[in-house]
Amino acid sequence: MRVSTVICLCSVVAIFTFTFPQKAHGDDAASKEPSIEDRSFVAMNDGTEQKYVLVYPPHFDPAKPVSLLIALHGHGSDRWQFVKQARGECSGTREVATRYGMLLVSPDYRAKTSWMGPKAEEDLLQIIASLKKRFVVEHVVVSGGSMGGTGALTFTARNPDLVDGVISLNGTANLVNYERFSDAIAASFGGTRADIPDEYLNRSAEFFPERFTMPVAATTGGADKIVPPDSVLRLLKSIKKNNDDVLSIHRPGGGHSTNHDDTVRAFEFVISRLKASEKTTAEKPPE
Repeated sequence: MRVSTVICLCSVVAIFTFTFPQKAHGDDAASKEPSIEDRSFVAMNDGTEQKYVLVYPPHFDPAKPVSLLIALHGHGSDRWQFVKQARGECSGTREVATRYGMLLVSPDYRAKTSWMGPKAEEDLLQIIASLKKRFVVEHVVVSGGSMGGTGALTFTARNPDLVDGVISLNGTANLVNYERFSDAIAASFGGTRADIPDEYLNRSAEFFPERFTMPVAATTGGADKIVPPDSVLRLLKSIKKNNDDVLSIHRPGGGHSTNHDDTVRAFEFVISRLKASEKTTAEKPPE
């Protein structure tokens, strides 16, 4: 795995608790609630203050290994979407993070119209490097919905050695041909498709299926007019040629959303494959 040389200058902005519906754990009532930490840091790429939220699972022990579950918000939203919203994508993501004791990481990544442009990508790299210095990070799972689902695929295609699993909920894998939100994407990428075609190609996961060697899950809707499913379906088909750990949840009549159960199913698939890989590695006899 590639070692990042990025140094994060972080400071805690606020710490408070927020209660989610969940199973009880242990006897201490306070420890049953995930705790939330809103953090800020100075972005090394331009010196601006940027923010992300950490949701610690119940009974979190900073000395023990933990997996990061990175949740990337959609267009027009910010770091609080996956932390607070009740919609299925968000509630399902929180449920899985709590169930498996994962550290939920929800970054602004240049909210509200990120589209995983260069600065957003560098921010996320800086956050991951920072968390690896603070905690014993076991796995990094990148996920997101809509623009965030697109960002999860883009970030993974560009940084495959950092990602152990990826979940895209209603995203696109092709920004070369995607015609919506053109102004926002151009602002994020630093130019239009005509100005910098290589930037759009290099941030389109569909053209790099060989980089997806980790477990992959994606949800798509056949009636989705906001982010049509075709490019993600093509990407998954290409990935499957060399990677069996791929799950496609496609609803032919589905629109631009993923329900709670499908969200949980997508996450469960990726996490189960990671656990199976851990077991295989542990059982492998020494050479």
